[in-house]
Amino acid sequence: MKRREVITLVGGALVAWPLAARAQQAGKLPTIGYIASSTPSAESQRIAAFLQRLRELGWIEGRTMGIEFRSGEGSTDRLSELATELVQLKVDIIVTNSTPAVIAAKQATSVVPIVFAAAGDPVGFALVTSLARPGGNVTGLSLQQPDLSGKRLELLREALPGLRRLAIMGDNGNPATGLEMREVQATAQALGLDVVMAEIRRTEDIGSAFESLKGRVDAVYVVNSPVVNANRLRINIRAVAAQLPTMHGSRETVELGGLMSYAPNFPDLWRRAADYVDKILRGAKPGDIPVEQPTRFDFVVNLMTAQALGLEIPPTLLARADEVIE
Repeated sequence: MKRREVITLVGGALVAWPLAARAQQAGKLPTIGYIASSTPSAESQRIAAFLQRLRELGWIEGRTMGIEFRSGEGSTDRLSELATELVQLKVDIIVTNSTPAVIAAKQATSVVPIVFAAAGDPVGFALVTSLARPGGNVTGLSLQQPDLSGKRLELLREALPGLRRLAIMGDNGNPATGLEMREVQATAQALGLDVVMAEIRRTEDIGSAFESLKGRVDAVYVVNSPVVNANRLRINIRAVAAQLPTMHGSRETVELGGLMSYAPNFPDLWRRAADYVDKILRGAKPGDIPVEQPTRFDFVVNLMTAQALGLEIPPTLLARADEVIE
């Protein structure tokens, strides 16, 4: 989907949401409560894919369903409040993403169905009983992000043959992010890399984190989290200023100036989340719908960023990329 189409679709949805909310209050429409873990702009492509798939399935905002939209703005502090607010509004289903947001929603209700478009290790964090039989009121799509750390490090080392010192940057207070950070650390150390941990729990931590890394590391592995997603551009600007190549967990971050990403195709996950919503609104029980995993992965390289960093990406690596941004 082209960026202009994304902006138009999401913009139209934002206009429709207040109208849909009023229709729900009149008792006419089923209502989806949507919690964006990051900012609406950061999740725009994903939200657009979700809404487009709902429309294909016959769910049109303001006509056949309503949406109550809430945003955590990249902070986990308000997620519990937002989830509780949606439950009090008596929404028919809650859709969200990121492990903290799913935990907050599950703590707010054991009755309202919850669909996560992306969450890390849902069994390990007790979001579901098992992938095949989730049980309870929660189901969705699992990222299994730690399983991808080895592949990302392989690609990063191929791009940077001289890589010896690696920074791992992320929000260690986020359960799934912390799990991935530890997994990356173990994998990197097994490869003989020296590792520096750089924690960012708030936007204000980003500048000081990069200042502390100058001259200490050769590259930065950035772990996805709501605060990271809400600050993609800021992180990339700081990385280029510090002359640090970066590996990311989403293609959107590379579109905004990151060097490389290897990640699930997130718009595809959001489209599949709409299928879950459709089934539940038509009577299926969330506990009976298996948790699925990504089936599409993208390797993206930004050559403009490589040039700004003075790097020459090997042609053999570029040939394997799903997209090269020039």
